[in-house]
Amino acid sequence: MAMQADKPDLAPGFSNINRVPGYQVPYGYPQHVPGTHQGVAGAGSYGFQVQAMRVPSELAVPPIQNQPIVKEGTIWMPIPPPLPNCPPGLQYLTQIDQILIHQQTELLEILTGFEKNNKYEIKNTLGQRVYFAAEDTECCTRNCCGPSRPFTIRIIDNLGHEVITLQRPLRCSLCCFPCCLQEMEVQAPPGTPVGYVVQNWHACLPKFTIQDEKRMDILKISGPCVPCSCCNDVNFEVKSVDETATVGRISKQWTGFLKEAFTDADNFGITFPMDLDVKMKAVMIGACFLIDFMFFEHGD
Repeated sequence: MAMQADKPDLAPGFSNINRVPGYQVPYGYPQHVPGTHQGVAGAGSYGFQVQAMRVPSELAVPPIQNQPIVKEGTIWMPIPPPLPNCPPGLQYLTQIDQILIHQQTELLEILTGFEKNNKYEIKNTLGQRVYFAAEDTECCTRNCCGPSRPFTIRIIDNLGHEVITLQRPLRCSLCCFPCCLQEMEVQAPPGTPVGYVVQNWHACLPKFTIQDEKRMDILKISGPCVPCSCCNDVNFEVKSVDETATVGRISKQWTGFLKEAFTDADNFGITFPMDLDVKMKAVMIGACFLIDFMFFEHGD
């Protein structure tokens, strides 16, 4: 009997939720049963009949069930099928390795300086909306505490279900107080913590740790000196715990002088490994929002 080679264990924070033996057709493409010939001229003229193999139900890739959904002129990403061991609503993240976050511009905020709740579109690279995020903070807190305010951000899917909740408590925003640094809790579904974003003290550089629900370190985030990064994209590298390998990136995209100077509307891009645990992908989204408030929201 041939010995099977041992398969290496996955690094912490990575998931085998999509790994199945053999070839797997990506979701959204026509599915052909192995052993059949689809659309091949003369496939039955070789003197034998091709028999279709039975595929175990647990390995079968679901057929195309959904097309992009259009609601009020907005194209939403098709709803993927539910997956085992995946929090409801996070199955969208199993299909993508890059997302774009666009903050919506508020005209009243531009004209009056009155701080309103932030709203964001979260899209895939095809421009389809994956989630919609909205801040839920009291008026007095927004306008008195400014970018340092505590907040709750609720992220909903195209069915209107709240699938991710981000909670940031009130913390000191000065680097000279290392005992009271920034932190964010990520819940999916709401009420169930799946991870944390914790600021690490550094005299001048932004540094964070991504932790799982048990407070174990999974990834590190390291950024440049933000005030020295004017007129360019600002990249925050996502690295392994020992910081020897870069596995992703959170990028603040430069949108032009006028928009940067007179609005708080920011654009971000997030890249992560396709096989990263969806919970850690959700925590990376939370890290992006925390970075936005800490470094790119304009104080009054």
